[in-house]
Amino acid sequence: MRPDILSDLSLSRRLERAEAAACASFVEARARLAPESGAQWIEVAGAYAMYDGVRSPSTQTFGLGLFQSPTAADMDRLEAFFKDRGARVLHEVSPLADKSLLAVLSERGYRPVELSSVMFLPLGAPGPAANSQVQVRLVSGDELDLWARTAAEGWRELTEFSDMMSDIMRVFAQRQNAPSFLAELDGHPIAAGALAIHDGVALLAGDSTIPEWRHRGAQRALLRSRLEYAAHAGCDLAMICAEPGSASQRNAERQGFRIAYTRIKWGLMSGVTSTGNPQRL
Repeated sequence: MRPDILSDLSLSRRLERAEAAACASFVEARARLAPESGAQWIEVAGAYAMYDGVRSPSTQTFGLGLFQSPTAADMDRLEAFFKDRGARVLHEVSPLADKSLLAVLSERGYRPVELSSVMFLPLGAPGPAANSQVQVRLVSGDELDLWARTAAEGWRELTEFSDMMSDIMRVFAQRQNAPSFLAELDGHPIAAGALAIHDGVALLAGDSTIPEWRHRGAQRALLRSRLEYAAHAGCDLAMICAEPGSASQRNAERQGFRIAYTRIKWGLMSGVTSTGNPQRL
C-alpha cells in the first residue's frame, strides 16, 4: 500500500466524482434509449443529482457538501428536482464533506438510511491470482445483450429489484466509456463485470455471477482483468463500493483494497427505504 495515499478530502473528491460520473453516464444512456423516461441529471453546488425513475437505485445525489457548502436555495433546488418527479430525496454523503452539512440535513428532516464502504486500491501492483479455467474477455458491441442477460441472471436473487435487473443491466451496458467484461468457463458465460473510468479512477461495478456457477473463481478473474485494463488505460486508482461487512467488502479486502471511509446515505423523511444499489456490488 502506497503510504502517500491518505483518506483525505482530495481522495474523497476523486472517488465521489468518479462514482457520480459513472451514474451520470448511466442516466445519459437511459435518456438515449428511452427519451420518454425523463431521465436526466443536474449539478447543484458541486453535487450531481440523478433521476432515472422513481424506483431506480441511481436516483439520488453524489458529492453533496464535498466541493462546496450548499445554501438553502441549493437544497431547495435539489429537493424540488426529485419531488417534482415523484421520487424520494436521497443524498450519498461522504464523511469528508463539510461538517456544517450534518446540521443542514438534520434541520431539514433527513435521516440516515444506508451505509456503504468506499474502498480503493493503488494500481501498479500485480493483480490477484485467477482460476486459469475461467477466461475473461472484453465484450464487443454486438454482445452487449449477452452481457446484460448474464449480469441480470447473476442478480436474480436480489428481491427488491429482481423485476428491474434486466432493464437496468441493458442500460448499464450502453454507458459511454464504460467497458463490459464477461467471464466464461468452457465457453459458457457465467459472470459479468463492468468498469467506468474518470480522472484516473477506475470504478469496478456491476459484478454478478450466475448462482449455479459461483465459487469457481469468476469474480477474481474479472477483478484481475479489469485492474489490468485500468492500469493500461492510465488509471492510478481503482475503486469499489460495498455494504459494510459484506462478502463483497471481504473479497475486495483480500485483493488489497483498503477502506477509505464509510459513507452515509441520507433520506428526506418519510417513507424512505434502503435502495441496495447494484452499482456498488
